[in-house]
Amino acid sequence: MNKDEILAKSRAENRNQDVYALEVLKKASKNAVVVQMALAAVFFVAQLLAGEGINWGLWAIVYSGNMTVCWVKYRELRRSRELMLAAAYTLLVAVMSGYHLYQLLAVSVQG
Repeated sequence: MNKDEILAKSRAENRNQDVYALEVLKKASKNAVVVQMALAAVFFVAQLLAGEGINWGLWAIVYSGNMTVCWVKYRELRRSRELMLAAAYTLLVAVMSGYHLYQLLAVSVQG
């Protein structure tokens, strides 16, 4: 393959894609996850100070963002690191969601 063929193939693959827009989207999604974590931490501390215990559902929602990003990256890039992270986040979200639902059911049965 010569230089011109490589360039033509690259142009065809990147047609209708704005590289700058993709980078902005990537940065925005990373910042969104950081904001989610910070806000969840504030709510977590406030709830603990109020004596209400831990809201596991809140953390499940926060980690579901990371889980989704990792699954999408794995689907597109097929990297084993992304698969491991996606599986770990999925397990974390499942456990936290399950515990949150258990707490809700326990309160409804008592009350």
